[in-house]
Amino acid sequence: MTRGRLSVVVIAWNEEERLRDCLGSVGWADEVVVVDAESGDKTVQIAREFTDHVLIRPWGGFADQKNFALGQASGDWVLSLDADEEVSPELREEIVALLLGGAAHDGYAIPRRNLFWGAWVRHGRLYPDWQLRLFRRGHGRFVPRAVHESAQVDGPVGRLRSPLLHRSYRDVSDFLERMNRYSSLAAEEAVRAGQRASVRDLVLRPLGRFVSMYLVSGGCLDGWRGFLLAVLYSYYVFIRTAKIWERMTR
Repeated sequence: MTRGRLSVVVIAWNEEERLRDCLGSVGWADEVVVVDAESGDKTVQIAREFTDHVLIRPWGGFADQKNFALGQASGDWVLSLDADEEVSPELREEIVALLLGGAAHDGYAIPRRNLFWGAWVRHGRLYPDWQLRLFRRGHGRFVPRAVHESAQVDGPVGRLRSPLLHRSYRDVSDFLERMNRYSSLAAEEAVRAGQRASVRDLVLRPLGRFVSMYLVSGGCLDGWRGFLLAVLYSYYVFIRTAKIWERMTR
């Protein structure tokens, strides 16, 4: 029985610590494409250990980089990954079965397990964290946004059961560094969309995020990780709101 060919596309930038695990988890795919955003570390060398299809181009934003990567794929199906994500063995089996048995949909959302400090965080709205990443080539693309880009698929979308593994933040310092970059992008996008912020929002929005993550969504069940993440995400909301307010008062 013939099966559809699968292309895996990965975007990366200075990911020498995590890229090997990502690419090692998809060695079974028919094609692997890596698009590097001019890394200053060994990302490109590591990528070439797994595939000859490595391209280097300037960073144009998350959606732009991912859509460029999609355009390099030649398979019947495309699986889009970030360099800090890995395909679990169970997800591999499920995707192979889908390619063999004929897919009922044009795209599939995958539950993502977020791993922080060596453990899976199951609560606080961090699971199942559905990600639309698998679709027929030519049927899906990423919508341009400053941060938290998302895919759109032309056609029906189903769901897979097996998880995508996400090893996101290396440590608190990594979270804070990325938070500063992402909050600036999110604030600029919010202001362009007409969103406003007040001093009251500086108090209520972060408080609302903490209560939602830690209490309402059960982050407290994840122990110290749940508490720390609720605090960090609340701080992110505070900084993003402060940057919106700052741009309004210039």
